[in-house]
Amino acid sequence: MHIDLTGKTALVTGSTQGIGAAIATGLARSGARVAVNGRGEASVGAAIERILGQAPDADLVAAPGDLATDEGTAQVLRELPQVDILVNNLGIFGATPALEITDAEWRRYFEVNVLTAIRLTRAYLPGMRDRSWGRVQYIASDSAIVIPAEMIHYGMSKTALLAVSRGFAKEAAGSGVTVNSVIAGPTHTGGVEDFVYQLVDRDLPWEEAQRAFMREHRPQSLLQRLIEPEEIANLVVYLSSPLASATTGAAVRVDGGYVDSIVP
Repeated sequence: MHIDLTGKTALVTGSTQGIGAAIATGLARSGARVAVNGRGEASVGAAIERILGQAPDADLVAAPGDLATDEGTAQVLRELPQVDILVNNLGIFGATPALEITDAEWRRYFEVNVLTAIRLTRAYLPGMRDRSWGRVQYIASDSAIVIPAEMIHYGMSKTALLAVSRGFAKEAAGSGVTVNSVIAGPTHTGGVEDFVYQLVDRDLPWEEAQRAFMREHRPQSLLQRLIEPEEIANLVVYLSSPLASATTGAAVRVDGGYVDSIVP
């Protein structure tokens, strides 16, 4: 299957590392012009250098800006007044006992994980409709369906993204624009390594710690390992392509069989 995104411009939020960086790399390898986003110019510049090391012919744009703020959002929109592919990947997570999550943390998780995506969709979707082509995606999580007891505020935000995605898909109905969520399973990123070590013995070597984490905290995974970011990116690239023209309003799983259900 050949995916050609030549002539398309993509914005991947939170793309300086982890899943976001893998998605940016995958889209660039498929020919898209890709805007790399992070809060500061230094982190964005370093990410672009790393991506170019993997994809030397990549057409990359620096789009720094803290999307959790009005000023940062305006900065990105000035740099990119229109895009063809919007991947809402930006998100924060962390473990906190349920009864210790403060009002401020509840608000922060909603504002960073959900409201940033809503703002950008509101900004870019009208232009996509006018051009009769576009792709909007929200990187959700298995935590949207299987709410983790240790971070229900994160689960709440990812469940909200499923609703937002389905709603905007209805808004885009019949326009040639597709809107979908990607339900990512437990994935191997630097941030997740820190999270794993919050829950298992920090003295364990990484491979042993990973196995202990999956065994003790994610035993229902059929993959029985953490997913690599590139495996998430492969699905996002496909959904960004003309080949996925009939997939919209969906919550598509790339979760290693973690969610124990035959339907999303």
